[in-house]
Amino acid sequence: MTTLKERLRRLIAAAGPITVSDYMATCLFDPQAGYYTTREPFGAAGDFTTAPEVSQMFGELVAVRLYTAWRAAGSPLPATFAEIGPGRGTLMRDMLRTLGKLDPDFIASADVALIEASPRLAAIQKETLADGPGAPRWFRETGELAERPLIIVGNELFDALPMRQAVKTAHGWRERVVRLDDEGELEFAAGAAELDPAVLPSAAADAPTGAIFEYAPARTALMEEIAATIAARGGFGLFIDYGYTEPAIGDTLQAVRRHAFDDVLAHPGEADLTSHVDFSALAQAARDHGLRASIATQGDFLLRMGLLERAGALGASTDEAARERLRGEVERLAGPSEMGKLFKVMEVARVASGPSASTGAD
Repeated sequence: MTTLKERLRRLIAAAGPITVSDYMATCLFDPQAGYYTTREPFGAAGDFTTAPEVSQMFGELVAVRLYTAWRAAGSPLPATFAEIGPGRGTLMRDMLRTLGKLDPDFIASADVALIEASPRLAAIQKETLADGPGAPRWFRETGELAERPLIIVGNELFDALPMRQAVKTAHGWRERVVRLDDEGELEFAAGAAELDPAVLPSAAADAPTGAIFEYAPARTALMEEIAATIAARGGFGLFIDYGYTEPAIGDTLQAVRRHAFDDVLAHPGEADLTSHVDFSALAQAARDHGLRASIATQGDFLLRMGLLERAGALGASTDEAARERLRGEVERLAGPSEMGKLFKVMEVARVASGPSASTGAD
């Protein structure tokens, strides 16, 4: 039993059930025993691998898209070029290297910002970026950034923010909670509070008993904050995550530990907890601030940005083993059975900004 699990059991025994959102937040961000505050989750030695860790091509193509969006917006300077939730700094490293070749003056003139709440991860990012171009600065939240046009990217950001769950019971929709069973072990249950019908999608009316609905006020609030900044100052946002494009009924809460799925309640603080992102809610938050929001699959986005051409260029002067590795990276990033279909890319910008590289509902 993990230290955090024992603490959660004592808390629930004393104060009663906790929401799924509170359970996620504690497991991921507890100062003493939270997943992101105590361990290195990324890469082969961690629990999962993100797209920037799969291939340098991902960061290169994302950098090109952000740069073309900045140019389409009139090349405003000074501007802030930011990543929120930068992981180990791999994506920012690849972007800065690419932008340094595309336009050294842009890197020299823009404020390069990394928005990271974890001091431990910020220290790792500083090591990753120590010898690269630009002069990155670190911030804990977007509200600390200078009042300048904002070019921002977030990769696998929203899935890690806590979400809430509701469960359909014979007496209507109730918030899902974590409580103790008769043996004192953690279990899911329906809470006493009835859910506000306004947050439910139309499909909820016909959902069977036991169905799960997920909603994420924390994710929407962050998107609203970023959208308000872009609406007021100008700029562009690019957000990549796994998720769906229409409100849906279903349980997507999952735990990943040592590159394998784990029981969500089994190892609090030692497994990554995530859920699929409702991109329709994020897009609506952006549109509520007058922005254009478009959504594409990661596969479509990367192929439109020239993934195959880039892989061909990298493989042109290498041996067959290296070309096979590149083919594997392309498949992992863009293949429909890999990250290509499940992962989505959402772009947000002022309506008058340049054309989007992705497709989707506006």
